[in-house]
Amino acid sequence: MKKLCAFLAVVLSFAFAGQTTAQDKPAAKAEPAKAEAKKDEAKPAAQPEKKEEAKPAPTPNKGDVAWMLTSTALVLMMSVPALALFYGGMVRSKNALSMLMQVFVVFSLVTVLWCIYGYSLAFTEGNAFFGGFDRVFLKGTFDPLKGEFATAATFSKGVVLPELVYVAFQATFAAITCCLVLGAIAERARFSAVLLFIVLWFTFSYAPIAHMVWFWMGPDVYTSAKVVDEMNSKAGLIWQWGALDFAGGTVVHINSGVAGLVGAYLIGKRIGFGKEAMPPHNLTLTMIGAALLWTGWFGFNAGSALEANGSAALAFMNTYLATACAVLAWIGGEAFFKGRPSMLGGASGAVAGLVAITPAAGNVGIPGAFVIGFAAGFVCLWGVSGLKKMLGADDSLDVFGVHAVGGILGALLTGIFNDPSLGGPGLVEDWVTGKVGYPGMGAQFWIQLKGVVVTFVWSAVVAAISYKIVDFTIGLRVSEEDEREGLDTTSHGEAAYRM
Repeated sequence: MKKLCAFLAVVLSFAFAGQTTAQDKPAAKAEPAKAEAKKDEAKPAAQPEKKEEAKPAPTPNKGDVAWMLTSTALVLMMSVPALALFYGGMVRSKNALSMLMQVFVVFSLVTVLWCIYGYSLAFTEGNAFFGGFDRVFLKGTFDPLKGEFATAATFSKGVVLPELVYVAFQATFAAITCCLVLGAIAERARFSAVLLFIVLWFTFSYAPIAHMVWFWMGPDVYTSAKVVDEMNSKAGLIWQWGALDFAGGTVVHINSGVAGLVGAYLIGKRIGFGKEAMPPHNLTLTMIGAALLWTGWFGFNAGSALEANGSAALAFMNTYLATACAVLAWIGGEAFFKGRPSMLGGASGAVAGLVAITPAAGNVGIPGAFVIGFAAGFVCLWGVSGLKKMLGADDSLDVFGVHAVGGILGALLTGIFNDPSLGGPGLVEDWVTGKVGYPGMGAQFWIQLKGVVVTFVWSAVVAAISYKIVDFTIGLRVSEEDEREGLDTTSHGEAAYRM
């Protein structure tokens, strides 16, 4: 028995020894295997297949961020104080404070609406006309737990901005657009009616037109020819057509100008219009406002490049040059047709040039800026004189004659002067490769015209419905007694000037 046990013990010891040796073989040869791998490292065939590493998310460039924050502040200055002073000086003294108040409060109102739902409707994926609700109350733009900021695309692959910077920049565009409408119905609209109208028109006209013209998926999603059609189909309708609007010829100026004209028709003429003189009460304020508009407009146009680059430089110079050309054209036209130039004409010419170059700013070359600037001065002078008489509306501060007419002119000429043979930069025809070309003058002009027509009709219909809703619910216009006394005291219990 002892012999049997001893035999079994020997067998088991050999078995365990064999098992242990077998388990230790890979570990024992691990180092030599590594050595062999090092020797053969240079041989591609000997390397194990590697998985492609994910590229890190692009980081916003500090220079771009600084430029866009500066541009946003400049555009804010265009409304408060620039537009407020420009409009405030053009009305009669008894309505000056009312005009300042309307601009100040409407700018604030639209900023809040933009952050609640406007940005989401304009700049998130939805359909060809409206965005969705992914960014309601700006949710998703910042993760406080991770300390991470969502990013927004620019026009260059791999270049992004913190999305909140883009939200703020576009908020100033929405707000000033709504403020522009106010000039057409100045001196006789109820303050509460103004606010309700703006809520409706902003929601159903500004946000969808901004989506149609400017929303797309960004250059980084165009990874191959296979996805181009799919990505294009997610963009706004007018973007899909290929219309060019660098900084808001359609979205801002045609949109607001048309809404203003509709309002002027529906609210009626001011008491005494055409029978008594209604000159601007303070052209000093108007000139200061125009000068501040010109300064702030560099943020409006050059900032729309979304990067601190050559496109921003081109937009900056075009804005500078076209505005100066328009001033000279307007006062030259006044001198020729009326016998003398005026300060109001000079200020109006500056705004006309700024409006017309807006859609073209980064889309045309210097020759285009010369032509668009001079053309805007002459055409918009006609818009506030000859055309205004033909239309027969009391557009108090010539919102249609300057903004809609100038915006239409600029949008159409953009299609022509984008041509590289006329000094233009052309347009990106293939976002996969970044290839730049030009579809032809006739083709691009037709695309621009379609964008203009859609914007004109959409804004007019929405504005008409919105004004009617306001008139039916709270009334558009103040009483005759209040209008004669002036809106400063009757609507706000204050006065711009104490006599």
